[in-house]
Amino acid sequence: MRIHKDMKIEDVLRNFPQTIPVFQRFGIDCAGCQLSEYENLEHGAKVHRIDLETLLRGLNESVPEA
Repeated sequence: MRIHKDMKIEDVLRNFPQTIPVFQRFGIDCAGCQLSEYENLEHGAKVHRIDLETLLRGLNESVPEA
C-alpha cells in the first residue's frame, strides 16, 4: 500500500511507525498531536509549509513495498 495525500496522519503513524523519523526530519511532530487524527497529509504539509511531493516521497521510501 502506498502512502497518499488523502491519508490521515494518525493512520500513517499507526500503520507505518517507520515513518516517524521522516515526519521528524521535516519538523512535523505529529505523534502526540490530537489533530493528526483528523488532518490528512496534504493539509499537514500545507500547514507546515512542506512540499507535499517531497514529503510523500520520503514517507513512501521508508515503507517497504508489499
